[in-house]
Amino acid sequence: MAFPDVKLARRPLHFIYLCDCSGSMGGSKMQSLNQAIRQSLPAMADVARDNPEAHMLVRAVAFSDHARWHIANPTPVEELEHSWRDLEARGLTAMGEAMSLVAQALRTPPMEQRALPPVLVLISDGAPTDDYFGGLQTLLHEPWARKAVRLSIAIGHDANLEDLQKFIGPEPSTANAGEHSAMRPLQANDARTLARYIKWASTAVVSAVSRPVSEIGSDRAPSSATNVPMPDLPPTLMDPIDMSQTVW
Repeated sequence: MAFPDVKLARRPLHFIYLCDCSGSMGGSKMQSLNQAIRQSLPAMADVARDNPEAHMLVRAVAFSDHARWHIANPTPVEELEHSWRDLEARGLTAMGEAMSLVAQALRTPPMEQRALPPVLVLISDGAPTDDYFGGLQTLLHEPWARKAVRLSIAIGHDANLEDLQKFIGPEPSTANAGEHSAMRPLQANDARTLARYIKWASTAVVSAVSRPVSEIGSDRAPSSATNVPMPDLPPTLMDPIDMSQTVW
């Protein structure tokens, strides 16, 4: 007996960058961030091709005096490989407003019930200048935000690590018993380390989220409230040849 070919619908995987575009991000920081994201997109597209069950969709929020969608529509990563528009730095740090903006996108609808856990990557070099706590509470009120893999990257020594930690969850040493302990913010003090973290988030983490549930084991610590095992971090030490590059 012949069976008709049945193609299972791919499950959406939403990847959202939340990018600090305040004035302090000007110069080499913003240049390095744009370059890191642009260079990571082809590798993310490769991950998408290797995981046909997942439909990889990318968006980006830019926040300075206000938060705005830099990429508003969920866009297949293949369409962004050669079309990333550079972010520009100016103004303040409306991080709380960025949280509220992403919260709207993670409501159901428009979020699909069949979606995989989203991946949210917050990148900042400073501290919020608006109601960050209120915006964060609005975001975490959404079930999809609580299910999301939430990562934060601190650019430079002046980044507010405490606020970045609140975005991803309790510190591993202080998490309550029985809860999944979150990661700490990733510290990027030079362009090479930033690029490594951006690529790790957009490839290794995305690949982990894309894996069928039946393949997820218990060999790695889960992230946030998800059952996604987090991959090992990339090396972060600068090579001797890179010691002359700008350190933030």
